[in-house]
Amino acid sequence: MDASAALSELLEVSTQVVQVVVTGPTGEVEAARAPSDDRARALVAAGAELLSGAGAIRPSEPVERVQVDLERGSVVALTDGTRAVVATTVAGPTAALVAHDLRTLLGRIAGASA
Repeated sequence: MDASAALSELLEVSTQVVQVVVTGPTGEVEAARAPSDDRARALVAAGAELLSGAGAIRPSEPVERVQVDLERGSVVALTDGTRAVVATTVAGPTAALVAHDLRTLLGRIAGASA
C-alpha cells in the first residue's frame, strides 16, 4: 500500500490523530495531512529532533517512539528504522492505541515496498 492510501486508511479509523506526516528513508515527505506544506515540514523537523534527542540520551538502545504530552494534545514520533511518522493528537490520547495505529501505518507502507 502506498503512503497516501495507508494514511487515508489510518485517518478513517483513528479518532485521536489530528495531523500526521510520513517520511521516507531520506526524510522526504511521502504523505501528509497537515494544513500546509510548511506545517508538514515543521512536523518532520520536530519528529526528527525528538527521535534524535531521545537517541542521544540512550545511545545503546534504538529509539522507536517518542511521545510528548502537552495540554492541548500530544506529539508522537515513531520510526521503523526506514520511515518515520510524526503525528499530533487530541488532548489526552490513549498512547498505546496511537502507537499501534502509527506502527500499523508504517507496516502497511513497508509491506507495499517489500
